[in-house]
Amino acid sequence: QVQLVESGGGLVQAGDSLRLSCAASGRTFTVDVLGWFRQAPGKEREFVGAIDWSGVITDYADSVKGRFTVGRDNAKNTAYLQMNSLKPEDTAVYYCAAVATWRKRRTTEYTYWGQGTQVTVSE
Repeated sequence: QVQLVESGGGLVQAGDSLRLSCAASGRTFTVDVLGWFRQAPGKEREFVGAIDWSGVITDYADSVKGRFTVGRDNAKNTAYLQMNSLKPEDTAVYYCAAVATWRKRRTTEYTYWGQGTQVTVSE
């Protein structure tokens, strides 16, 4: 089993930046990919970005490309989501997820999930 805990959410204004963290524990050697998803009220959970074990290969949804950056520190078993130029439409609960192999964008393809952290962007 792999446990994931997100942190760093909060209330910010449009144009601000925020950095989310995802701390992984347990059998982390069984997963290579850490992904980020988000779910806004009344909407389905959607893919935001992902990073492979090396930290070199990344994937982003078009809606966040150029504004969000995914990173990881394997020594700390932690993944990050740096969010810049935030917009009100970025408001959602953000989830960290993990899966064994690359390249996955669907929620059903991810094995492990965190509890989520709320990000609210005001006008």
